[in-house]
Amino acid sequence: MASQSVSRRRSLHDADRITLSWLVDKTAQLILFIAGISAILFILSIIIFVFEQGLGFLIREVDLVEFFTSPYWEPTDDDEPSYGVLALVAGTASVTGLAMLVAIPFSLGAAIYISEFATGKTREVLKILVELLAAIPSVVWGFIGLSIMNPLIIKLFDVPVGLNVLNAGIILGLMAAPIMTSIAEDALKAVPDRYREAAEALGATRWELIYKTVLPAARNGLLGAVLLGVGRGFGETMAVLMATGHSINIPTSVFDSVRALTATIAAELGETAQGSDHYQALFAIGILLFTITFIINLIADLVIRDTRKG
Repeated sequence: MASQSVSRRRSLHDADRITLSWLVDKTAQLILFIAGISAILFILSIIIFVFEQGLGFLIREVDLVEFFTSPYWEPTDDDEPSYGVLALVAGTASVTGLAMLVAIPFSLGAAIYISEFATGKTREVLKILVELLAAIPSVVWGFIGLSIMNPLIIKLFDVPVGLNVLNAGIILGLMAAPIMTSIAEDALKAVPDRYREAAEALGATRWELIYKTVLPAARNGLLGAVLLGVGRGFGETMAVLMATGHSINIPTSVFDSVRALTATIAAELGETAQGSDHYQALFAIGILLFTITFIINLIADLVIRDTRKG
């Protein structure tokens, strides 16, 4: 009888442990599910809010041809306000384009060295440094452009103002380079070792191996890294606001001051009356910016997924 009682207590104890474990497992699943759904709902809420505020203005209040082709952005003009984003788009594109000219050689060069040449502690240290560079806040980069690059450009190129496309392009290129380096390095490491071994067996030098074998095999991943860098350039706000000069121009030189789409929203939204045409026009710019960055990041994501499948 005593043994049966002990056995019964053990069975009840085991059943309680199984029930508790099941409850903990289900609770954890529920928490993770809510967290995942919340992230999606937050993103959808932001999208809905932006489109709700700006889509009506694009449809009813403004000529779309003028909105996209006019270089005049004068929403505060009492007589005849103008809502043209051509100069803003040109400013954003010029800064992003120059940033990619700066970032692509740096990021690809760093990725190739980390992946193909660095070994042991050197590789680990370099990867940590790349991650640390990516963690620097954009306002710090903007401060560097404002306080260091500005007088340096004035002195070196003898121009009246150092807050221009060149300044913002260099700063933005240095900001985009770390994430591009990280993604490019992953793409290079994903190339199978048998490709390298086959190239070496055929007598290829290290540079021939990289140029003729590794880079072509990783081209989709490298393209994805570049596209994500472009998306970072279009979406950057504070550093661009501080380094471009914030002047509405269609640039003809790297020494021209410009204004970006994101900087316009950041600088003007806090000074506009809620619900006014100016307020809605800024959200219309947000819709345009969201569409551009969404397309760029979607293409990059598809390219990277294609690389992983391959």
